[in-house]
Amino acid sequence: MHVLCKINRNILEAIVVEMQDSKSGVKGSDQKLNVTTIPHVINGKDIITWITNKMKTTPEEAEAFGTMLVAYGYIYPLQNHKKLVMCNDTSLYRFQTPYFWPTQKWVAEDTDYAIYLAKRNIRKKGMLEPYEQVHYNHLHEWLNHKWDFIVMQSTEQYKAGKERKKPDRVVFDCQERAYWIVNRPPVSVCDSNIFYQQAIMRSKVKSSVSLGALAKYATTYKNHDPFLAPCLPSNPWQTDNDTYWTLNMRLVDVPTKMRVERWSFSFFELLNDLRGRDDFKVFLKKEFSGENLAFWEAAEELKWGTASSITSKAETVFKTFLAPGAPRWINIDGRTMGLTVKGLDHPHRYVLEAAQTHVFLLMKKDTFFRYLKSPVYKDMQKKALNPEPHNFSPAQLENNAKNRSLGIHPITLWQQEEELKAKAAAASAPVDIKAMMSKIDRKRKTHQ
Repeated sequence: MHVLCKINRNILEAIVVEMQDSKSGVKGSDQKLNVTTIPHVINGKDIITWITNKMKTTPEEAEAFGTMLVAYGYIYPLQNHKKLVMCNDTSLYRFQTPYFWPTQKWVAEDTDYAIYLAKRNIRKKGMLEPYEQVHYNHLHEWLNHKWDFIVMQSTEQYKAGKERKKPDRVVFDCQERAYWIVNRPPVSVCDSNIFYQQAIMRSKVKSSVSLGALAKYATTYKNHDPFLAPCLPSNPWQTDNDTYWTLNMRLVDVPTKMRVERWSFSFFELLNDLRGRDDFKVFLKKEFSGENLAFWEAAEELKWGTASSITSKAETVFKTFLAPGAPRWINIDGRTMGLTVKGLDHPHRYVLEAAQTHVFLLMKKDTFFRYLKSPVYKDMQKKALNPEPHNFSPAQLENNAKNRSLGIHPITLWQQEEELKAKAAAASAPVDIKAMMSKIDRKRKTHQ
C-alpha cells in the first residue's frame, strides 16, 4: 500500500512538473493581489482546460482531478484560500513550491504550527482569523512550557522575512499559509479541536448520571438488538424462512410494530428507515409543509451523488428551494440563506451543509414531535403487524432448507425504488398547462 501511495504521488508530481513547463504547460502571468504584483499566477479555467486536453477526459473529471491537486497541496488558491477546490473559472492559483510538497515528508507538528501562528500574530498585530485564534489559544495553553522558545523562533523568522523583497515575502507567506491550510484545515480540525477542548474543560459527570444514560439507552434498544432479542417471526439465517426479510422490506405497505416503534426513538431513526420517511411524508403532506424534508433529501442527493451531476443538482436545488419566489421555498435565517446562495456560485458536495443542518434541527425540534402525536403515526401503530414466532420442528427446518427461495435481488429493489422516486417527482412537479394543451392538440391532429 505504501508503494502504491508512493507511485501515485510520483505520478501526481510528474504531472504538476509538466504543468509548469514553459512551453507545453499552463501559461501564467503577473497579477496584482491587493497592491502587490504576484508572478506566475494561473487561473482555474486554464488549469482544467490543460488537464482535459492532456488526459483526454471530460471537464468534470478534470475539475475533480484539479481539486485533488489543490487538496494535496500541489496548487493553492490565492483568493479564497480556505476553499481547497479547483474552480472552472477565473479564480487565481499558484503552484506550490516543491519544498512544501507531501513527498518532502514534512511532519506537521504542533510546535511548527505554533511558530507559524505566532509569527502571523506579530505580522497581523494580533488580528488573526477566528479559526487561527482558536488554534493559537489552544497551542499557547498546550505548549506553555516552551512558549518562550516559540516566540523567539517566530520573531527571528519575522525579522528574516522583512529583509526579503515585498513580492517574494508575499509569495512565501501565501505558500506557507497554503501548507498549513492543507495540514490544519480551518473547518474540520478546528471544530474537532474546539470539541475536544470543550470536552476537557467540561465539568465531570457523575458516574450515576452516565450509567443512568447508558442504562436508558440499553433499555430502549434492548428488544431491537438481534443479539439480545429474537427476530420475529424467526431468524432467516437459522430457519431458511425469509418472512422476516419480507416483512421488513423497503416497499411494504404495512410495517411491523417493532419497526414503527423504532421510528419514535429519534428523528434520525425515522429518516434512516425509508419506510418511516414515507410515512413522515404523508404527515407533512397533510400539513402542507413537505418542503423542508424535500430540501433535506435534495441535499443528501447532492452530497452522495456523482461528481458530474453536482452543478446541475445545485442549480435545481436553488431554483426549487432557495431562489426568490421558488415553488418550494424554505424558511431559514438570513445569514444561512446568504452563505448558502453565495456558495452555490461554485457548488461542491457540502455546499448545502449549513442549510441542511438548520432544516434538520427545525424538523427534529418541532415537526417530529407533532408527527409522533398525529393520527398518521397512531394509525400506523394500530395497523402495524405483530408477527407470531415460528416454531419449526427439525423436519420442517430441513424442508425449509431444501425449498429455500432466491429472494429479491438488490438491483431489482433499487430499480423499484427509482421508479417510485420518479413517479413521486412527476406527481409533485407543477403542471405545464401550455405543454399539456399542445400535447392534446397533437394527438387530435394525429387521430384526424
